Amino acid sequence: MKTQVAIIGAGPSGLLLGQLLHRAGIDTLILERQTPEYVLGRIRAGVLEQGTVDLLREAGVSARMDREGLVHEGVELLVAGRRQRLDLKALTGGKTVMVYGQTEVTRDLMQAREQSGAPIVYGASNVQPHGLKDERPYVTYEKDGQLHRVECDYIAGCDGFHGVSRQSIPQGVLKQYERVYPFGWLGLLADTPPVNHELIYAHHDRGFVLCSQRSTTRSRYYLQVPLDERVENWPDARFWDELRARLPEDVAARLVTGPALEKSIAPLRSLVVEPMQYGHLFLVGDAAHIVPPTGAKGLNLAASDVNYLYRILVKVYGEGRTDLLERYSPLALRRVWKGERFSWFMTQLLHDFGEHKDAWDQKMQEADREYFLSSDAGLVNIAENYVGLPYEEV
Repeated sequence: MKTQVAIIGAGPSGLLLGQLLHRAGIDTLILERQTPEYVLGRIRAGVLEQGTVDLLREAGVSARMDREGLVHEGVELLVAGRRQRLDLKALTGGKTVMVYGQTEVTRDLMQAREQSGAPIVYGASNVQPHGLKDERPYVTYEKDGQLHRVECDYIAGCDGFHGVSRQSIPQGVLKQYERVYPFGWLGLLADTPPVNHELIYAHHDRGFVLCSQRSTTRSRYYLQVPLDERVENWPDARFWDELRARLPEDVAARLVTGPALEKSIAPLRSLVVEPMQYGHLFLVGDAAHIVPPTGAKGLNLAASDVNYLYRILVKVYGEGRTDLLERYSPLALRRVWKGERFSWFMTQLLHDFGEHKDAWDQKMQEADREYFLSSDAGLVNIAENYVGLPYEEV
């Protein structure tokens, strides 16, 4: 089998890259280890930057998002008893964010892939890239007991942190930067109306809380918990009681509770590997970087990687601009590090670090809260990062 671009991973980044390249007349094959049902069962973030929304529209998969997604012009921060609304639209010259679940983005992309007739293989085991620095790389995989070989020009590793793509790069090539945080987020998804029409990020002495949403009838809430906490220790009633305790009384009074559709604990960490390219292999999304969810940047940084790789490959095939291939990693990493900085900043600003912060760090945290929520420049800083920094031209 031959294709121009082999894409490993059928999460949103792999599917979006495949959709954009297909519309540009570039052949792709997507290989996914899991089943479609498993892929759709992953519960992830749902706040899309302006740039991600525009890219989904360019890919021709925005009809349901534009119909059902919720455009948010603001977000609320609650710190030290102070409630500050950020008017995103006013502070950024008209930019907004879209609340539309990653599961729904994936569903739309999967449907588009099926309708296009472009090939995708689910249940592909033992996927392995080969010849990454050769003129003709290839990928092997097993399906139904048979070994298959796919010859290609380029390989896009969109298979996440634990995927084979990054692990296929020889040891010593990549440099890894990492920060592990001493807490996690306990998340609960419920078919209940959101407690607020806009997202609420709140710091409390008992720990951080996020009031998010997937629609006008489905809510997503998060509580900061110790890193060694277990989901089994949090029956629904305890979760709702703790959420009320961390919210202002007027907000807590509006809270509608219900049975959890899903409940899980996610540890928080920041991680980046450099470079994001090795020969004909390009790392995309979680395969190259992970962010704490505090800044809503995970899916959005993956989309910006897709944006750069897509536009480079279009010029490679359309104009013969193979010189642009070397620009992928620097372009992507500049935006990745800015997204990492913002996620780190929001995590530092809003969480309780307890014994993991000394007296100096605590005072710096208090000073940051006072400055950024009391200064017009500080509010603009948060807002422009939250809606998403612009993409560079390729």
